[in-house]
Amino acid sequence: MTYVVGEACIKCKYMDCVEVCPVDCFYEGENMLVIHPDECIDCGVCEPECPAEAIKPDTEADAAEKWGELNREYATLWPNITRKKDAPADADAWKDVENKFAEHFSATPGEGN
Repeated sequence: MTYVVGEACIKCKYMDCVEVCPVDCFYEGENMLVIHPDECIDCGVCEPECPAEAIKPDTEADAAEKWGELNREYATLWPNITRKKDAPADADAWKDVENKFAEHFSATPGEGN
């Protein structure tokens, strides 16, 4: 088992998860984060830290299929992020918006650190 970041992270990108990850397995896109599944040690400390509840175990059907593949792909393309940054100013407004992937996902890399 590993953990994956899902749609709820898009446009929120709170980064509380980055701060607690003991193995620095988060990667930053322009408007979301992903977890590298080969680096995640399945400790689970990130899951309860996410205000958007975007982090799920890959044993959940939706997480395993679409989001597992997306996390793996973009973790190889985006820069590693090891320190928490401020969330976007409008993160709270996006927190409960549904269907963000189709309209707002960006494949553009973030800045990393």
